Amino acid sequence: MNDQSPRLGEFDYAGDDHVLPFQVEALDARGRAVQLGPMLDKIMARHDYPEPVARLLAEAITLTVLIGTSLKFDGKFMVQTQGDGPVDLLVADFTTPDAVRAYARFNEQALAQAVADNRLEPHELLGKGILAFTIDQGEFMQRYQGIVELDGATLEEIAGAYFRQSEQIPTKVRLSVAQLYDRDEDGRPRHQWRAGGVIVQFLPDAPERMRQSDLPGGDAPDDFEPTGVEDDDAWVEAVAMVESIDADELTDPLVGSERLLFRLFHERGVRVFEPAPVLDRCTCSREKIKSVLDNFTSDEIAESTEDGVIAVTCEFCSTEYRFEPEELGANSAESESHLH
Repeated sequence: MNDQSPRLGEFDYAGDDHVLPFQVEALDARGRAVQLGPMLDKIMARHDYPEPVARLLAEAITLTVLIGTSLKFDGKFMVQTQGDGPVDLLVADFTTPDAVRAYARFNEQALAQAVADNRLEPHELLGKGILAFTIDQGEFMQRYQGIVELDGATLEEIAGAYFRQSEQIPTKVRLSVAQLYDRDEDGRPRHQWRAGGVIVQFLPDAPERMRQSDLPGGDAPDDFEPTGVEDDDAWVEAVAMVESIDADELTDPLVGSERLLFRLFHERGVRVFEPAPVLDRCTCSREKIKSVLDNFTSDEIAESTEDGVIAVTCEFCSTEYRFEPEELGANSAESESHLH
């Protein structure tokens, strides 16, 4: 019996919701590509955000999985924006080996005004603020956080600036979000969210080849002149390839990650590796939430009780957990008894 299933490297092997690592040895470039389908659509359907908010969150999710799947240890990677725009908070995190969750916070009135004024560019919706990348390796390890200002027009530009300034690794990011419209088995119209992305980094053996022109700092004088370092030819070529990607290619289910990478780099030779799945899976649990509530004081428990129960809804997955006051406060009750 012949095995007709796709093999590594064949078109459509990775499919949706799998991050595909790749390497272009001739250009000293490595990266990852992804197309998100059912996983992303489940998250979007659960929250039912207005379209401008959903698009921004989908980009944040795509960026998170592209970077998070590179972790070589058990831990969590989080992308978070905080700004003064209508969408004042985006949070997406990836917990190894494959769990993704996300949510957004926005001001309904400010968003409605932005829509009315056609101010829907990412920088207009996010406003001034920060983009933070956080790596958490567990309770016994120190968390690492890198922060960059929200001063780019898009999340992909801001992410590229972060890697250039903080990691000093030449990096190019492309992100795209789309809604596909079709009909179900009964002929009823439906739409599905999709997203795609590529991250490429220049990692030559000789570190001096990674040098780039300086970027001015926030307090740089007006007459600041960057150093005249020219980008390595191999990196210039890799960036040109990635910039040639049409936004529709990143989300088109008929293109797929392998086809896109082949189209970009076949003349140079591209090697792909085993794809890593990403799943819509929240890490919340009744036990985790109870451990937090157990540290509430008696007064805090009383203030949180409504109709005889304390109800807590996870902002990520919208799961509601209900507790009776009598089953909480064990830790606080014990600590209060020691004070008397």
